[in-house]
Amino acid sequence: MKLYDMELSGNCYKVRLLCAMLGLDYERIPISLKDGEAETEEFLQLNPRAQIPVLEDDGLVIWDSIAILSYLCRKQDSNLLPTAAEPLARVMQWLAVSENEILYGLARARAINKFGRPFHRNSTRVVAIDALKLIDGHLQDREWLATDQLSIADIACYPYVALAHEGDIDISRYPAIQAWIGRIRQQPGYIDMPGMDNTPLI
Repeated sequence: MKLYDMELSGNCYKVRLLCAMLGLDYERIPISLKDGEAETEEFLQLNPRAQIPVLEDDGLVIWDSIAILSYLCRKQDSNLLPTAAEPLARVMQWLAVSENEILYGLARARAINKFGRPFHRNSTRVVAIDALKLIDGHLQDREWLATDQLSIADIACYPYVALAHEGDIDISRYPAIQAWIGRIRQQPGYIDMPGMDNTPLI
């Protein structure tokens, strides 16, 4: 397998984290968005959206982090993506949060500071705080977001929550989130990404 990837991308990290937890080997192919490498004719053949991550597996090309996480779980028959109707729906709910509140809040707040992206700081901060309140409230009486064990819902939501400080968002007032981050870090195969060593924990 080949993973077209950028080290500082939280979305790429989601895939690397799942691969590490599943014990999967792959070749990392770094792509520099800053240098326009996602907009070359060759890369656009892989992903016409000019985005990373992209997974290439024996001739099959899949783009979008959520699609890749789902593909790898089903290919490996992993319980990180349940098949029963109710737990599957619960996972999908939180994958939607990762692609909405977390993306438009926490991820974009970080992108302003980290990559100079022209998003509106106050707007991203409002959405980010709403996302953190939602997640912290949900975790008050449970260990994991979607089911009674770790799932790709947790993996998908985790990176930009753990990197909130890079967007000047303080998670120290959300103890349930901090405890959840600690549980994820204790999982077999867990790997970090740059910036997470500064994540405030209880």
